[in-house]
Amino acid sequence: MHQLFSQVLGQRDLSRAGDLFSLEDAEIEDCLSQALDQIKAISCSPDYLTNDNDQAVVEICITRITTAIRETGSIERHSTALVGLWESCLEHNLTPQGENTEDTPHAKIASDITSCILQNYSCPSVMVLAVPVAVRFLQRGNRELSRNMSSYLSLAAIAKADLLAEHTEAITLSVLGVLGPLLAFFFLLKL
Repeated sequence: MHQLFSQVLGQRDLSRAGDLFSLEDAEIEDCLSQALDQIKAISCSPDYLTNDNDQAVVEICITRITTAIRETGSIERHSTALVGLWESCLEHNLTPQGENTEDTPHAKIASDITSCILQNYSCPSVMVLAVPVAVRFLQRGNRELSRNMSSYLSLAAIAKADLLAEHTEAITLSVLGVLGPLLAFFFLLKL
């Protein structure tokens, strides 16, 4: 792994995290999957939810990594690690609690990664990994994530409908879960 990534992630060094943007994309492209794996370990640690420093380091590193992936066109090379981190977010709470409407730390990670992955809807090798995970996000109760997933999945359906075919039941149930209360409300209005 690049020395700076190693320092920032290994020591959770927020003071050096911004320096990652001074590196050339090509200079760090080889270590992006390794960095994503380390971010996954950090975000799955028991104290991640209460550690603002770790959350800030992770957010900056994800931004730098997704930028490098886009700029180098290396999504296929790093899709396994990227989707692995994205999927790990499903193991955590994604829905804001109580009066707090701010996204949870894992919802922020998922949101930051979503566009990097799903903007590549015309890349079959990436979509094979991503679509099953995206469908699971639809049913997790975070409206903003679900709305974004729905938009990207509709693009994926246009590009590669057969990838979504095996997930139609889950997608339908998700849509009904959102529309069910609305339909019940309209039914009550008619009474």
